[in-house]
Amino acid sequence: MTQLTPFKEDLRGFVERLRQTGELIDLHQAVDIRHIATLVDQSDKAILFHRVIGYDMPVLSGIVRTQKRAVMSVGCETFREIEDKLQYGIDHPIAATRVSTSSTEEIIWQGDEVDLFKLPIPMSSIYDGGPMITAGVVIARDPEYGINTGVYRFIVKEKNLTGIDIVTPNNMRMFAQRAFEAGRPCPISISIGTHPMEVLGAGFRAPIGVDEMGIAGGIRGCSVALGQCKTIDMPYIADSEIVLEAEILPIGWTQPEGRFGEFTGLMGGLHWNPNVRIKAIMMRKNPMFYFLHMPWENTWLAAPTRYQAIRRALKTAGVQVKDINVTLGGRAFWHAVISIKKQAGEGKNALLAALSVMDLKHIVVVDDDIDVFNPTEVEWAIATRVQGDKDVMIIPGARAKPLDPSLYITPGQVPTGAKVGIDATIGEGIPKERFERISYAYADRAKIADYCAGKADPELVTQKNTDQELADQIIALIEISPVYYSEIAEKFSQYSFVTVAKTFGELHAQGILWQDPRGKMCLKNSKFAAKQPG
Repeated sequence: MTQLTPFKEDLRGFVERLRQTGELIDLHQAVDIRHIATLVDQSDKAILFHRVIGYDMPVLSGIVRTQKRAVMSVGCETFREIEDKLQYGIDHPIAATRVSTSSTEEIIWQGDEVDLFKLPIPMSSIYDGGPMITAGVVIARDPEYGINTGVYRFIVKEKNLTGIDIVTPNNMRMFAQRAFEAGRPCPISISIGTHPMEVLGAGFRAPIGVDEMGIAGGIRGCSVALGQCKTIDMPYIADSEIVLEAEILPIGWTQPEGRFGEFTGLMGGLHWNPNVRIKAIMMRKNPMFYFLHMPWENTWLAAPTRYQAIRRALKTAGVQVKDINVTLGGRAFWHAVISIKKQAGEGKNALLAALSVMDLKHIVVVDDDIDVFNPTEVEWAIATRVQGDKDVMIIPGARAKPLDPSLYITPGQVPTGAKVGIDATIGEGIPKERFERISYAYADRAKIADYCAGKADPELVTQKNTDQELADQIIALIEISPVYYSEIAEKFSQYSFVTVAKTFGELHAQGILWQDPRGKMCLKNSKFAAKQPG
C-alpha cells in the first residue's frame, strides 16, 4: 500500500456521510432511553435519537453495526482494505500531536458540577447491572512503560463514580495493577464520541510501549490530535464529543459489577473490578453521546485486528496464504478458516502459527481450492480430507479469554483453555485425483435460461447400426493418448449421442476398449491401459 491520503474526518463528518448515503435514521420524536438498545438492534441503519426524554443531548448508536458501515468508517471500498490500512498504520505509525485546546473544551464541568446522570447513558441488555459507557477510548500512562490506549466499558454507579471492566489480562490491567501495588490512583482520560478510526487503533493489541494512537495516525495518514486534561496530567483525543477525566482508585479488584452483554452474544457473569472516580467532564457544544451497541459494533472493528495478526503470523512462518475468514459465528474473536497454497507439512505449520494469535480458539486450515467463506465447502473439506488421529491438533493450557463461558474459572486466577486446530488440507502422499470435483460437460455453453427462453439444440440423425467410420476415428484418437468419454462425445458431436454410445458398445464387445488409471478411454493392450491391482 502506498502513502495514504490524509483522512481528517471527525465523528460528525462521518455521521453526515452516513446521512447522505442513506445509512442513518434521524429520529426527532421523543424516545425513552430505555427503548434505545432494542430499537438499534431492530434497525438496519445507524440511528441518531435527537430527543431523549429527560436529557439535553442526543444519542448516536449503530454507526459501525454492519460490515458496510465499518468499511465506510475507515474510508475503504472493501472489508479487506481495512486490514490493509491497519497493517499500514502498524508499519508506518504517525505520532500524535498535542494541541493547546479543542472543541471538546467548549463546556467543562468540575467539582460538584460533575454528574454522570446528566449524560444520556443507556442500558442495553435485560440483565445489565446499570447504564453503561460502551465506547470509552481510554488513555492511560505508566511511569515505566508509557502510554497505552484501549476501549473499555464503564458501568455508572454514582454521579461521579463508575467501574472499569478490565477483567481480561492486558496492558491497561497491568497499568492499574502496578498503580494499585504502589498505592496510588491510575489517572485515565475517557474519550467518548471519537471517530471509528481511533476506536480501530485503540482496539489493536499493541506490544507494551507501542502507542496505539500512533497506529491510528498511520491508518488516517495524518497525526491524531491530543488535547490536555484539566484536572489530571493526561492527554485526551481532541474534538471528541465528551471526555471524562478520571482516576482508577487503588482499591484492587474488589467491587462487584455487571452483568454485561458480551461480544459472545451471551450475558456475562458478575465481574470484580476497581472503581473509577470522575474528576471532570468536558464536551463540545451540542454534543452527541455515542453508545456503542453490543455485540456487532464491537465485532466489525475488532475483526480486522485478528485478520492482520493471523496474516502476519503466517507470513513469519513462511506459509503462503490465499484467504482468511475470521468467522462471525466465532464472534470475530475465536474462529478462523485459512486457505493456503500448501507445500508439504505446511498444514500443521499454518495451524501452529495461527493458534499463537491472541485468543483464537479454533482454527481450520484448508487448501486453496476451498472457499473459506462458504461453510459447506469448509465442512466438505473436513469431511473428505481429515483423519482425526493425524489432523486434529489440541493444545491444552493456552491463554484463554475469561469471557469464554465453556471454561471452568478458579476465582482469582487467569483462566487457561484448549486451542484446537484442524488440518483439512489434502494429506501428503494421497493421490490428488481422489479430490477431483464433479463438473458437468457443456457448462460453459448450455445455460438453463436460454432453454427456458426457447432455445433448442439441432436434432441429429441417429444411425441404425454402428458407424464403422466413427469407430475407426475413435480408435485412431485413443491410440495416441487416452481421452475421457465425454471429450470423445464432444469431438464427434456431428453424430447423435446414441450413435456414439452404440459405437462404443460395439468396440467394447470386440474387446478393444479399456481405461487408463484416471478413467480415460484407451486401447486394451496399449501402454496406457490400467493394470488390476495385486
